[in-house]
Amino acid sequence: MPEQTADHRSTMEAILDNCRRATLPYQQAHRGDSFGTAFWFNDLLSEDDDSATYVQYLVTAGASTRYDLAEIRLRPELSDTPMSANGLMMLQFQEGWIPLGDSGVSVLPAAVLHALARRKKWAWATDEITDGIAAKPEDIALLDDGPVPAYALGHDVGPDRTQREQAVVIGEVARSGDGPEFVWSGHVPQGCAGAPVFVALHLADRSFKLVCLGVLLPAEGEGETTRHPVATFDHIRTAVRDLPQRPAADSDVAAPAPTRWWRRRK
Repeated sequence: MPEQTADHRSTMEAILDNCRRATLPYQQAHRGDSFGTAFWFNDLLSEDDDSATYVQYLVTAGASTRYDLAEIRLRPELSDTPMSANGLMMLQFQEGWIPLGDSGVSVLPAAVLHALARRKKWAWATDEITDGIAAKPEDIALLDDGPVPAYALGHDVGPDRTQREQAVVIGEVARSGDGPEFVWSGHVPQGCAGAPVFVALHLADRSFKLVCLGVLLPAEGEGETTRHPVATFDHIRTAVRDLPQRPAADSDVAAPAPTRWWRRRK
């Protein structure tokens, strides 16, 4: 097996081992034409030896959320108890998302999804992009200017437009001096805008550190000039922490207060 193929396989296995349950496919309801991928993100506020305090969001490309009625596709592994359906309907979908400045990224306070699940008598079992895997400035500084192998964990649009199978899409990212800091090159299946993008930072003794670089945004340009910007997590983290604490009109779907946890689900 060529060395590059072995590297790809190892990175893809690490992504699925740690983040398989981090993504959600969503789409405009009633057979609309808009499809996207979102993922769970825990914004770490504080940490000690026994626990951590964080606020949880769903993250995606804001351009893929601009409609009122959405369907989130579910799969059994996302709950430890039986689900009552294979999808969730969300009203006023666009209004729930908070744009992060001009980054192209929007976030949804995850309490909305937890409330929807509670009404159906089940609870989420997810992986999340955490502070340990979300790229920090020092991680991004280690990336070369030239193309670097990259991996998007997204949900393609199946032939019947409802399957939304999860896939690891292989491409490359490179720094761009005339706009977004990083740009994706390679095929992006329909429905994968908003997906988390991962890179492997190679360490000593042939080991590597898996890092979530950021969010894959919809294509810009046409033809040979088409490119997919990648909004990086150093900027996303800063923008999320600058969000005002908004008062809740409905406590059942309000942005969650900082939540204490003791260990991640395995």
